[in-house]
Amino acid sequence: MTAIRGAAAITGAASGIGRALAIEFAQRGCDLALADRDEAGLRSLAAELGTSRKVSVHRVDVGEASDIARFASEATAAHPSLGIVVNNAGVALLGTFEEIDQVQMAWLFDINFWGVVHGTRAFLPHLKTLPEAHVVNVSSIFGIIAPPGQSAYAAAKFAVRGFSESVRHELAVAGSPVKVSVVHPGGIATAIARNSRTGVGVTDNARRSQMIERFETAAKTTPKDAALRIIKGIERNEPRILIGNDARFMDLLQRFRPGTYWAPLQRRLEKMAKGK
Repeated sequence: MTAIRGAAAITGAASGIGRALAIEFAQRGCDLALADRDEAGLRSLAAELGTSRKVSVHRVDVGEASDIARFASEATAAHPSLGIVVNNAGVALLGTFEEIDQVQMAWLFDINFWGVVHGTRAFLPHLKTLPEAHVVNVSSIFGIIAPPGQSAYAAAKFAVRGFSESVRHELAVAGSPVKVSVVHPGGIATAIARNSRTGVGVTDNARRSQMIERFETAAKTTPKDAALRIIKGIERNEPRILIGNDARFMDLLQRFRPGTYWAPLQRRLEKMAKGK
């Protein structure tokens, strides 16, 4: 069991799940190293957290390995007891495989996958010096199922899942004090869809609007509830943290129908869209 104490580092902390996690960690006595590209959002969050905890803010583009290395160095210097790292930052890209180009796919992978890898690598030497520590890598329910129109996103999130599970097993075999959890949120009420990029081959703006509307209609879990679920998963050292009834349902469906889950899931989603 991992105790929520000391200090935590969070990427993508200016909004969404990252922001909610920062607030919940602070309420449990954690100091914080907060990273994001959105400096104004970080400053706003730090002001909201007040002076009860030590908070450092860091402008970081997780698509840049050098930014992450600098963040790890600055964060561990400012917070020697830093024992929780949450690799949370992520982006979305709308469009089928044929509608997105290689540059766009590489952009998404640099953030959603390599950002997690570089974050884990940068902090791991420090974490291994502590009596206990925890790495939390945020994947997605699309790291368990792969719907059409999400080829780049699903590929990156499946990669986060595989990477995290393998590293978890390696550390366990080595007797390391560092634990690893991979998080699979379902629909969370954040701005990720609205802030997403669109494939260069997507010419129908109405389809983009429809996709965003569908996501926001289905996104029932609040960032706060997601943060509370992640904290419970850390405390229990859960290897896989599913968030939301939708994520739990899709996970079960994939287990029962690993190669043919999409047809029944599509029917269910169509009924939900029609309000049935």
